[in-house]
Amino acid sequence: MKDERLKNNVVTLYGKGWTIRRLSREFGTSRDRVHRLLVSNSALRDAIPREIIRLKQKRPGKLYPYLDYIGELLDKYPDITGQRVYEHLKGKGFGGEVTIVRQYLNSIRQERSKSPIRMVETEPGQRAAHDWSDYQISFTGTGQREQVTFFSYILCNSRRQYLNVVDDKTQKTLFNELIASFIYLDGVPREIKSDNQKACVDHWEMGQPVFNQKYLDFASHYLYRPLTITPGKPTENLKIERPFYYLERSFLNGREFKDREDLKAQLRSWLTEVNDVREHGTTHRRPIDLYLEEHPFLQVLPVNHYDTSQVTHLVVNQESCVQWKGYQYVVPQKYLYELCPVRITEEHLVVYSPDGEPLATHPIASQGQKERYVGVPLQRSRKIDLAMSDVVTRLQGLGPEMSVYIEHLKRHKPGSWGHHLRRLLALKVNYRVDDILLAVHRAQQYKVYEAGTIERFLENNSEPRYPIKLTFKPQNSNDDEH
Repeated sequence: MKDERLKNNVVTLYGKGWTIRRLSREFGTSRDRVHRLLVSNSALRDAIPREIIRLKQKRPGKLYPYLDYIGELLDKYPDITGQRVYEHLKGKGFGGEVTIVRQYLNSIRQERSKSPIRMVETEPGQRAAHDWSDYQISFTGTGQREQVTFFSYILCNSRRQYLNVVDDKTQKTLFNELIASFIYLDGVPREIKSDNQKACVDHWEMGQPVFNQKYLDFASHYLYRPLTITPGKPTENLKIERPFYYLERSFLNGREFKDREDLKAQLRSWLTEVNDVREHGTTHRRPIDLYLEEHPFLQVLPVNHYDTSQVTHLVVNQESCVQWKGYQYVVPQKYLYELCPVRITEEHLVVYSPDGEPLATHPIASQGQKERYVGVPLQRSRKIDLAMSDVVTRLQGLGPEMSVYIEHLKRHKPGSWGHHLRRLLALKVNYRVDDILLAVHRAQQYKVYEAGTIERFLENNSEPRYPIKLTFKPQNSNDDEH
């Protein structure tokens, strides 16, 4: 009787103009339940007599005794799944199958009004979209299960797609994959849509996206307009999301992969032998056929692609090398302890002099490479070092007070001043010039003329250039006479 009284109150007050929200607040129940009561009453009122009679002739099913309990669950958990409802019912003694639970939930949830999803079609060459997706894949070669990231790029008109396996989701990887997509599809559209990933969008202001400056520079290089989806509306990017579902069903499902390279090789074959030539569910045509019609509308590729290489500054250490990701890249000895610009591409590492002249070009060390040095092997029998005059000149170039400290050091350490000067210069490998000058200034104040003391001060008070300190082994020789 309680439910009938609630139903009567809801129906009568709704007829007087009360809103569903107001009824929900008044009777302390959810808006979904109020809506269900109104819909069920309307169905009984508006159905023709034959329909009413047919409904009454139906025998109560196994689910009938649990309908009120299901309603309570839906009021408390509006988005609960059929499986979870079934598990709750099993605890109450329900003896039916999960199928009828799901069918019932679908029938009552269809009463809710939903906004229609409309696929926006674009003109040939007008738009493309890109996104990432992660999957857990077991490799037969290692027996390990790993997370694998896929990058997807699709032409929105023809639905022809580029896919690749990537190592990360950084902006550099995004640029490299977009360039590979442009080359693979031999052209650039006039618009490219993404989600709100940090590689593309810094933030939103006044309802508008603020694109990353470097991403805008990349877009300008290829003459396309960047677009992004509205936060909270993932259906705006269905043309790139839906193909991932097809990738799962058609490519990942029922296949085995030895390792990542085998995965990439099978993916390349699948793209051309399956994905390109299937009949698309929306266009009812093969993507490769539509692509042939769309290709003339794509913008031509530039003569020079966008430079995605990384530029940094590294100090040439005491081994006459620059260190990058655990490997030593050989540099001419005359640039020992110099801060040199270094350009890192996918294949090469290029070292430049402080004046911008290229000094050495090396291939990037392969992952897991055992040889620590990259480049022409140095002769281990000959010690690498600078002439003392060069050491003094470089130290004096750090700052004006270095000349004063050098003179005091010579006076207080007449037998080993060269050793201390070499050790001071070598500090550039691990520490920044400003920090070294501050340590020398402090040593001058307290009349300390020991390179080791200055190094300990830097260890305790300065941030090193690298997470792992590089070692320095000074030569055991007297250099004061050179």
